[in-house]
Amino acid sequence: MGIGIVSMGLYLPDEYMTGDEIAEIAGIPSHIVEEKMGIKKKHVPGDNDHTCEMGILAAKQAIERAGIDPLEIDVVIYIGEEHKEYPLWTAGIKLQEAVGALNAWAFDVALRCGTTVMALKVAKSMMMADPTIKTVLLAGGYRNVDFIDYQNPRTRFMFNLGAGGGAILLKKDHYENVLLETELITDGSFSEDVVVVSGGTKHPITKEAIEHRLNKLDVLDPDGMKQRLEQKSMVNFIKVIRESIRKSGYKEEDISYLSMLHMKRSAHEYVLKELGLTPEQSIYLEEYGHIGQIDQILSLELALKEGKISDGDLVVFVSAGIGYAWGATAIKWGKVS
Repeated sequence: MGIGIVSMGLYLPDEYMTGDEIAEIAGIPSHIVEEKMGIKKKHVPGDNDHTCEMGILAAKQAIERAGIDPLEIDVVIYIGEEHKEYPLWTAGIKLQEAVGALNAWAFDVALRCGTTVMALKVAKSMMMADPTIKTVLLAGGYRNVDFIDYQNPRTRFMFNLGAGGGAILLKKDHYENVLLETELITDGSFSEDVVVVSGGTKHPITKEAIEHRLNKLDVLDPDGMKQRLEQKSMVNFIKVIRESIRKSGYKEEDISYLSMLHMKRSAHEYVLKELGLTPEQSIYLEEYGHIGQIDQILSLELALKEGKISDGDLVVFVSAGIGYAWGATAIKWGKVS
């Protein structure tokens, strides 16, 4: 049974923020932002760039590219962020209605920046288990840039957060761009390291909380998190890549393209070197920033436009999400005989 990617969709806001602007607001040198953090510019939301809405625009593009009737879609999985138009709201149901997938049923999933990789595994498993599910739409948006406090040095590693939307359309018995195997790791020892303190049941939003900027992302134990991440982060990042490939019946030297999230430049280069890949086998998203779980879709879109991927290539989606979660999915691109 082949479950393949029929099409993708991408939406990027027109507005953006430059590395120089980030440096000025944060009070740090521009070369640190551009060279070390790897942010030349990043997309930020305009007035109408709401989270689910950006996913809707990407989903409509994916449906148009596929040339299908949205009534053919059996399931819609919302892969966007929990920060969206309304709290306590199932965005997938709105997205389903907006794109005309009236015969589908919908639900939301969340694993921070690992959501797309995780959702691909969920979708594939559902399609294999249920003969009635033949077409699945994954779509959503991201704008966690809203939670960044550029005056907080503890969150500098998140200054790259941006905005955008992405979508992937999957079909059963589609022997092109076939999904292979996924590997996921989660580690709850990081679960309360990075949070928005105010807004939940522990600390409701109050005037005082906003005055103290507790409605922004913060790192509660920066030294402890740094120490634990140094021990686990890159190890697990490389592990999920290798395991997804091994379970798919390939070796790491078979990788043609690595569709990777945006991270600091040195980490990006380390991953490529560790896997024996060249800089041409990935794209560093320094002109886009980090759009959460949309990064893998963005990277693949750019790679296809630049002719970096050919039929028969082994593509790997890889991401890591605060919490902490690491995930990778292998994809055999092009027609599979």
